Amino acid sequence: MRINLPSGTPAEIDTTVASPTMGLVIAPDIFSLRPLFADMVTRLAQEWNMAVCAVEPFPDHSLGAEIEPRMKAVASLNDANHLRDLHEAADALGTPRIGLMGFCMGGMYCFKSSVSERFARIVSFYGMIQVPPNWQSSTQGEPLEYLNRADATKVLAIIGTNDPYTPAADVTALRATGCNVVEYAAEHGFAHDASRPSHRKEDAADAFARTRAWLVGE
Repeated sequence: MRINLPSGTPAEIDTTVASPTMGLVIAPDIFSLRPLFADMVTRLAQEWNMAVCAVEPFPDHSLGAEIEPRMKAVASLNDANHLRDLHEAADALGTPRIGLMGFCMGGMYCFKSSVSERFARIVSFYGMIQVPPNWQSSTQGEPLEYLNRADATKVLAIIGTNDPYTPAADVTALRATGCNVVEYAAEHGFAHDASRPSHRKEDAADAFARTRAWLVGE
């Protein structure tokens, strides 16, 4: 079901599970809320027995499907506003325990959201460890700086070793924060979108199984 958070930001939510084990907030990739994430919200709610909500990352922009305008728009996003929206999504779920999961750009915001005590466990799928040069601005803080101020041990990073957004030196710095890292011999975006050429079915299944176990504390 599509809702608007108190901030006005659109979100996709499923709270139909009678007794959810926890709540899960999803930070989508750069292509925003779309049928892929509506389906993910419904599927994970049922399969993982959770209340789930995915948040639109570009609420104040009119963007089409093309990647370039979206890449240019990231620098205008504000970390504080994005964390506010993730918090409001957590409130909408109504569960005492909340986890956070994000992909690509959303994975970068998962690293930044480690400073929040609202999220018991966090999983970042191939999130940018350093803000790419064309995304840098006064409203975009560095993920490593956030992690170094937080309890980074609650964060699990799913990384592709052939991902240009997560080079080996950055992964080393990520581990140094205390973040837990699992690496796959894969490219960027290998897990969450089966339509991508980089998708790896078996690795994706393993990564999502690890994610669920991490979120629930198994």
